Amino acid sequence: MTTPTSLLGFTHVYEPPAVDDGPTLLLLHGTGGDEHDLLPLVPALLPNAGVLSPRGPVSEHGMPRFFRRLAPGVFDLDDLARRTDDLLAFVDAAARQHNFARDRVIAVGLSNGANIAANLLLSHGSVLRAAILFRAMPTRDDVPPVSAEGTDVFMSSGRRDRLITPALSAKLEEQLRLAGAAVTLHWDDAGHELTREAVMAAAEWIGDKLGAARRG
Repeated sequence: MTTPTSLLGFTHVYEPPAVDDGPTLLLLHGTGGDEHDLLPLVPALLPNAGVLSPRGPVSEHGMPRFFRRLAPGVFDLDDLARRTDDLLAFVDAAARQHNFARDRVIAVGLSNGANIAANLLLSHGSVLRAAILFRAMPTRDDVPPVSAEGTDVFMSSGRRDRLITPALSAKLEEQLRLAGAAVTLHWDDAGHELTREAVMAAAEWIGDKLGAARRG
């Protein structure tokens, strides 16, 4: 993996895909993580994919995040909107700088990282090929008039998650569907932590999606 560099305020690491125009995984860590946190998932999810992994630019008591919150589950919506726009600008600029296929970017987010990935789709529509959202929750009440049609989304939620109730998972699923995304909601018998079962289910899902795209 390359040494972290900075682009538009995002410290990040990048590794090109094994084949030209192959998919690139946009790795978005959870609170307190960094650009290295989700790298171990890549061999399980898509071993030949490229990797674009930024560090969240917001600090919460020294813990990196992608946007500010006022309390657990209470988000600074103005900051969320601005940081979502910043993330999109970063991905677009990184695609130009590193010369990867912009239309083959797949977000893989955990908790805070999954939340901003979902908000990216709800705010800007089909700007990702697909998204894998581990332990995501709604960040907003509205569904803006954008279209995420053509974007596949895998949500992974834990039945014993004390931070995200089943009702909140269902609400985000519905928001993404209303925006036009094709959503698969997977459950495991765990809490907010990321489980091997969740990763394996996501790997099977994305393998099926990309395989279907190649056959099509």
